[in-house]
Parts: sequence; C-alpha cells; structure tokens
Amino acid sequence: MDFPLNEIAEAARQAVTIAEQNDRFRRSFGADPTVPGRIVVTQGVAALGTGPAQRIMVAVMRFADFTEDNDPQGWHDFGAFEIEDGGHAVRLYWKIDLYDAEYRFGSEVPEDLARTHRVLTLLLPDEW
Repeated sequence: MDFPLNEIAEAARQAVTIAEQNDRFRRSFGADPTVPGRIVVTQGVAALGTGPAQRIMVAVMRFADFTEDNDPQGWHDFGAFEIEDGGHAVRLYWKIDLYDAEYRFGSEVPEDLARTHRVLTLLLPDEW
C-alpha cells in the first residue's frame, strides 16, 4: 500500500508535535499548565507507599530511552524503568494516553492542546 508523500510528511510532523507535548507533560510531571492532563497511579504503585514516590517521579521526568521497540509511533508515550525500594529493584511502566477535553474518548486531534488532555498512568508490569 502506497501513501502519498504529503500524508507521510503530515504524520511525521504530527508525531514530532505530540512527542514534544508528551515530553513537556512528562518532564514537568503534569505541572506545565500549557499541556493539560492528569497523573494517575494503579493500586500496585500506590501499594509501594510514599517512600519510593520521589524516586518514581524523578525517573519518569528524566526518562529518555526511546527506541523503535518502545516508541514505534515516535510519540514518546511509554517508558519502562526501575527504581530501588528496600534494597530491591522494582520495575515500573508509565504510559501517556491522549483524551478529549472531557476525558471521555480518545482525542480526535491529538496534537491540538486545546482539545486534548493527557493521562499519564504509572503501573507495575503485571498490571498492564
């Protein structure tokens, strides 16, 4: 199946825009008011307690290991990392999903900040 060059170029432009927005949201841990969204944690992450919370937050904010395997669309919307907790390595994931402004459906225009809100979910691998 052949795609017109203008569609390929538009998809590439969109990917760069969404990746930049996702990076701003993630690096600020949701505190950048220009990129609306929420941070949520699963029950498994909440059960880790408040002790590792800062290490988790810093690891998410500093994450930069995007590869073809974990970022096939180029949106910078997923990461896997480990933190130390009580002398043990704990593996976690983060995932950014793009919703409409009411958080009801997937965003129809994910690169439009006025119409897209992000949800960054922190979870354990067995909660995927």
